[in-house]
Amino acid sequence: MRKIRFTLFTVLCITTLAFGQNNTGYWQQYVNYDMDIDFDVKNYQYEGKQKLIYTNNSPDTLKRAFYHLYFNAFQPNSEMDIRSRTIEDPDSRVGDRISKLEEDEIGFIKVEKLLQNGNALNYEVEGTVLEVELNKPILPGQSTTFYMEFNGQVPKQIRRSGRNNEEGIELSMTQWYPKLAEYDFEGWHADPYIGREFHGVWGDFDVEINIDKDYILGGSGYIQNPNEVGYGYEDAGVDVKRKGKKLTWHFIAPNVHDFTWAADRDYIHDKLKAIDGTTLHFLYKDNDDIKENWKKLQPKTEELLAYFNENIGQYPYDQYSIIQGGDGGMEYAMCTLITGEREFESLVGVTAHEMAHAWFQHILATDEAQHEWMDEGFTTYISTLAMNEIMDQDQTHPLENAYRGYVSLANSGFEQPQTTHADRYKYNQAYGISAYSKGAVFLAQLDYLIGKENVEKTLKRYFDEWQFKHPTPNDFIRIAEKVSGAELNWYLNDWTRTTNVVDYGIKDVDTEPEVTIITLERIGQTPMPIEVEITYTNGDTEMKYIPLRIMRWEKMIDADILEDWAWSYPTYNLEVPTARFGVSKIEIDPSKLMADINRKNNVIELIED
Repeated sequence: MRKIRFTLFTVLCITTLAFGQNNTGYWQQYVNYDMDIDFDVKNYQYEGKQKLIYTNNSPDTLKRAFYHLYFNAFQPNSEMDIRSRTIEDPDSRVGDRISKLEEDEIGFIKVEKLLQNGNALNYEVEGTVLEVELNKPILPGQSTTFYMEFNGQVPKQIRRSGRNNEEGIELSMTQWYPKLAEYDFEGWHADPYIGREFHGVWGDFDVEINIDKDYILGGSGYIQNPNEVGYGYEDAGVDVKRKGKKLTWHFIAPNVHDFTWAADRDYIHDKLKAIDGTTLHFLYKDNDDIKENWKKLQPKTEELLAYFNENIGQYPYDQYSIIQGGDGGMEYAMCTLITGEREFESLVGVTAHEMAHAWFQHILATDEAQHEWMDEGFTTYISTLAMNEIMDQDQTHPLENAYRGYVSLANSGFEQPQTTHADRYKYNQAYGISAYSKGAVFLAQLDYLIGKENVEKTLKRYFDEWQFKHPTPNDFIRIAEKVSGAELNWYLNDWTRTTNVVDYGIKDVDTEPEVTIITLERIGQTPMPIEVEITYTNGDTEMKYIPLRIMRWEKMIDADILEDWAWSYPTYNLEVPTARFGVSKIEIDPSKLMADINRKNNVIELIED
């Protein structure tokens, strides 16, 4: 398949399309970043100039704007610091470390000048958010130009961003620049940075980074001057033009909603051209203890790319970079930062997860703060299936751990609805299980509801219709309804907007001479269609399928399809003719794809007298 090479014309077409969709209810904003950065590696400070052209594709007149200043979170008494010191189960990577930072270890972004169309603006910094009063409102369909001068300091590495991480990577530059907040159908998303997820405006980035010549950089975007900085030419005999003490790295990242880079003096840079034409970049420490695993990782990454291309949709950019850095694993535009001192399977696993985010967040850009389960859960689902295949794990139920995690949360008494804002969970563990495990189970259980083939078709159509946009949960479930023909809003509602649970059981079995009457019971509030496997005394098995009335649909299944079950009825009588052979075993949901929180009452074995 021919890959898309974005040009200014392409982006303009996308922008026009977004604005033209207002009559169908969808629109999205557009921004063009042009940044020049001068970096001082001695004190980890930098000066920046940012020209930003912002197009208002909304039907609203905008009278103010907001920027994120994420590095301000890494200061004593910031909201991130206080939250980490007061939550009962803090992230061990953060703990109380922010409170102990010295002046030369904190992070900050300070705005020195801000203009709109050449005129000075009034603004105020509130923690990690810059509040801006506009001199001239931005009318629907209009564009405005912001010019900013700023300076920053890279914090000691604590969470995602920072300098000198535990593996010795000098610079992990994530969420490092003044980033315009998203404005969508819900208004401005000027959330403070407390420790969770992100939401950004689609646009183009043109970034020049002037830094000490000994550093090797990688990150979002295409390098525009590889012969000047030596990027990818180290072993090709090219005479790199090194002038003075610094080099300027020029990147262009088209149609993304973020820009990230990392730098180290000891990076090894490997490249691999994948079969689909994508160039895979690998930047990792020149460390003998990890080299072998990072070399072995490279063909596995190509396999992962092929898997995601086939099962979601074609990766649209020309390159993807896997970079050692950060504090674990985190996805960014066209790249990921991962810690690299891992066992091989762990290294492949973190790569699989973060690379899957290239689709479920950096192409399908959900609002992570409000719908974190859509990126983390969908990513967990598809990367788990990918690992099962790529690493030959041969698991019959690869998502079993996700089910186990969700069931433990559902039975804990600490669960909150998935509509909870990512920063508002009472417990970090509850957030993690809800976003990753319960989010993955949402898709796996959809397989139980509408069938594997329909789920596969749904994911591909979701990608086709919503790439380079900001889809919501309703957008996804509507795709699933169109693909399958089933009514599924009840599922989205119960699973994501409540803490209702699935719990069915076998209440009673009445054995008579000609028939066995099985009484099934709905114990939980969330309804489900029911699959019951009957095992007879001669060893034969038979599947019974009970449709759910509010689905208005029946799954294509090799089973005896019975009368539907309406949610309000707590019990259902299933009659099984047993004139020739008796029943020896009854099991609800033998596939174990239904997330029943108590499977002990799902199976009963009958002992003959």
